[in-house]
Amino acid sequence: MRSMRATARRTVSHHFQHEVRVRDHALTADEPHETGGDDMGPSPQELLAVSLASCTAVTLEMYAERKGWDVGEVEVDCEYQPAERGCPTRFELVVRLPEGLDEERVRRLMQIAAKCPVHRTLDGEVMFAERVELVAPVS
Repeated sequence: MRSMRATARRTVSHHFQHEVRVRDHALTADEPHETGGDDMGPSPQELLAVSLASCTAVTLEMYAERKGWDVGEVEVDCEYQPAERGCPTRFELVVRLPEGLDEERVRRLMQIAAKCPVHRTLDGEVMFAERVELVAPVS
């Protein structure tokens, strides 16, 4: 599997707003008003839920396509409760599939949903390597 990189850089005019770059794409991450942000984009915590929901949906659609199954529109809703002292992080996923899919396909699709790369990352062991690089301020 290839390595992936994302970079977050604070925007000059807003204290919690960051431009996030991935490959040739850019998006804005910010904090909601109630935590001192300007709410110009999803928070980093919300982006985690977005990652899980979208990865699950794409994984289901790719699997169905490989099998030649027409599953119609797939929707995945993710509710996320970050860990608090003594409580684990909780993700609740609701996968919405069209009526009329046979039970065996639905069962298999739900098995595949739990195997999306983001789900496996969150469910598995994670290691961090961190370092500081001091750079001259941008003028």
